[in-house]
Amino acid sequence: MGLTDTAIERIKAMIVDGRLKPGDRLPREADLAEQLGISRGSLREAVRALSLMRVLDVRQGDGTYVTSLTSALLLESMAFVIDLHQDNNVLDLFEVRRALEPLAAEKAALRMTAEQGAALMAHVEAISTTSDIDAVVENDLVFHRTIAEAAGNPVLSSLIEGVAHRTFRARLWRGLDQEDALEQTIREHRAIARAIVDGNPVLARTFSIAHIAGIENWIRHARDEGRLGPGGVSGT
Repeated sequence: MGLTDTAIERIKAMIVDGRLKPGDRLPREADLAEQLGISRGSLREAVRALSLMRVLDVRQGDGTYVTSLTSALLLESMAFVIDLHQDNNVLDLFEVRRALEPLAAEKAALRMTAEQGAALMAHVEAISTTSDIDAVVENDLVFHRTIAEAAGNPVLSSLIEGVAHRTFRARLWRGLDQEDALEQTIREHRAIARAIVDGNPVLARTFSIAHIAGIENWIRHARDEGRLGPGGVSGT
């Protein structure tokens, strides 16, 4: 293990064992380097790396602080990696969605309150076959986000949010290309929402798998048939 990696591990250990908590200011560089038994150069590199990972926040002229360490913040680096994926990897993103979103739907069916359920159904009914495609895609994003948040697992919710936004263009392209895409989306969203509101986790999971798999299958065929132009399937 390199010296910088050692420094990172030692700072991480301080956070894990509670010596440093969210919002805490790190000791002075010289003091922390001595405390950790590392050089100041290695410490600076470690702090730089951890700030890129959103674990530390370097405030010029003020000091270095531990961030809030929320799941959404820490997973931003994962979103950056996803952004670097080329368009032909969009199917990989949908494969991940197919693993995560059914789990969220299952958990939401067990945890969603009556008030949240009513809001979800109202959201689904707010879209019709005459709605603008941009409104439809935005409704779709909020629909999946609402379910993820209702699942009650912030890590799961953050992962879904990071992946879902980066399949935005795929859903937009499908809406423009596939004649019955909107009608099918509305029907599938209603089925998922109804299963969740009814407290049926098995149906919620099943309908969610079918929904994501259907879009994934369309993308695969559209790509193979050359109906997807450069940059036409993925994005934020």
